[in-house]
Amino acid sequence: MQQLALAELRFIPAAAPPHRPPPVASPGQRLAMLELAIHGLPGLHSDERELKRAGPSYTVDTLESLRAEFEDTPLCLLIGADQFRSFETWHRWQQIVELAHLVVLSRPGPPPGALPAWARARECTDFHALHTAPGGRLAFLGVSPQDISATRIRAALARGETARGLLPEAVLEYIGTNRIYAR
Repeated sequence: MQQLALAELRFIPAAAPPHRPPPVASPGQRLAMLELAIHGLPGLHSDERELKRAGPSYTVDTLESLRAEFEDTPLCLLIGADQFRSFETWHRWQQIVELAHLVVLSRPGPPPGALPAWARARECTDFHALHTAPGGRLAFLGVSPQDISATRIRAALARGETARGLLPEAVLEYIGTNRIYAR
């Protein structure tokens, strides 16, 4: 948020993610865990729009909804470098880059490699430029990578192992109370 000078950061849980198996936790449980995780952190908000929409949770549909709400306000879609590597497989991916700026966060693993022509044409290194248009640019943002995987956390919890230090305590308590990932 600070590096990009964002007014707010919205977390939007997917109801039916199209690129992976359905989540173990119900939509309501995932929303509750998200809200516990961001509680009291200024500028961080949960957004239920995908949970209220039927069908697959396509990012393009969410961005169209946000664009209708925020009109010409610049929007940034933050994704990990791992997601960027498969970005061209996303539903209507070409429209995504028109609806919002794409900001790729560095994560553990190999760098994205050579950029395709569409990405080279949109790449910008000046984050201020993200505030001058509603969308259409591509930026890479280096973050201190942490090798924390949601898949690994869920597997550890299913085995009865601890995830202390990987999730906020309130989220761990919620998971334990509701026996979400226990076998």
